[in-house]
Amino acid sequence: MVVDQKPREFTDEEIDRIFGALADATRRDILRQSMLGEQSVSGLARSYTMSFAAVQKHVAVLERALLVTKERRGREQIVHSNPAAIRRAARLLDAYEELWRDRIARIGDILSEATPPPQNQQHQPRKDRDIAP
Repeated sequence: MVVDQKPREFTDEEIDRIFGALADATRRDILRQSMLGEQSVSGLARSYTMSFAAVQKHVAVLERALLVTKERRGREQIVHSNPAAIRRAARLLDAYEELWRDRIARIGDILSEATPPPQNQQHQPRKDRDIAP
C-alpha cells in the first residue's frame, strides 16, 4: 500500500533525486561541507580517497537533486549548498514522520480499546504461605 503524504510541492522525480542523492555517505558529507561554507570541487576532492572525477560525479548528483549549486569562478567550480532545497527535503521528512506518528497513535488507541480494564484484584491467599494453620 502506497500512501501519498508528500507535500504538494514535490514531484515523484524530485523526491527520487533527493533521496537518491542523500543515500550515499560521500554525498551527505559533501553536502555537510558545503553547508559549512562554499567549497571548490578540487578542495572537496582533497578530502576523499577517490579521484577528482568521482567527486565531480557526486557533486553532479547533488546538483541534479537541487541540494547544491555550482558556480564557475575562474578555473574553479565552487559548490554552494541550497538551503531552500534542504528545507524542502526536511519538510518532506517531517511529513513522513507525522504520518508515522499518526499511525502509531492510532495503533495505541486501538490497543487501549482492545485491552480490558484491570479488574479489581482482591488478595487471594496462596495455599502454601498465607493460610494460617
